[in-house]
Amino acid sequence: MPADARDARSDEADAASAAAPAGVPAEDVRPDAAATGGVRSLLGEEFSLADAVGGVRGLVESVLPGLVFVVVFVATRDLVPSLVAASVAALGAVVLRLAQRTPVTQALSGVLGIVVGVVWALTTGRAEDFFAGGLLVNVAYLVGTGVSALVGWPVVGVLVTLLRGETMRWRTDPALTGLRRRYAWATWLWAAMFALRLVVQVPFYLAGDVASLGTAKLAMGLPLFAVVLWLTWLLVGPRATRAEHPDRRPTPPR
Repeated sequence: MPADARDARSDEADAASAAAPAGVPAEDVRPDAAATGGVRSLLGEEFSLADAVGGVRGLVESVLPGLVFVVVFVATRDLVPSLVAASVAALGAVVLRLAQRTPVTQALSGVLGIVVGVVWALTTGRAEDFFAGGLLVNVAYLVGTGVSALVGWPVVGVLVTLLRGETMRWRTDPALTGLRRRYAWATWLWAAMFALRLVVQVPFYLAGDVASLGTAKLAMGLPLFAVVLWLTWLLVGPRATRAEHPDRRPTPPR
């Protein structure tokens, strides 16, 4: 592969990583990258799991702060060292990206999520409150996705349509009923993910079981996000919806 082509692919990968969806707990708190990097992965003829989650680096940056917090807290039962360790892990990702002169958007948004958790936990003195912000944001996402589907503006359809530069006529055109249903199903799929997170994690939060709560958030963060994103692509990706939208032009090869 020519050097200029490799450079172009490297720049593209960095841009995708910067916009890629985030992990846990920060992915619940940051302005949702799923609305940018995640949804953009739905536009391709092929689904790339690595691109959707920001690659190995994005995965590590997303998971590491929450994992460090849980491990240190379980080992020491001391809140402050656990919060410090998680903060260092998040800040380290930013410093490393700055040193390498790569985009810092994802790492900075991760720091924002950690700051919310640290401030909340320090204020209450309860370790489980490190994850409280993420739980509340999942409530907001659940309400938002559910309401959007109920009122006929399924958020997945709106975002995908805007990114494709198409019109919203699928909302009212009888000929596009199938496409409208696909967008609604996909939106309910995301609502189900947010609901499942809450059903599993809230009991751990109420019980003050930090180890189980942190483990559940790690497992139901980026891994579950990636699965739901892939299922969404199966529902509303170009291959699935082309027959429902005959005037759509195929996505140009990248």
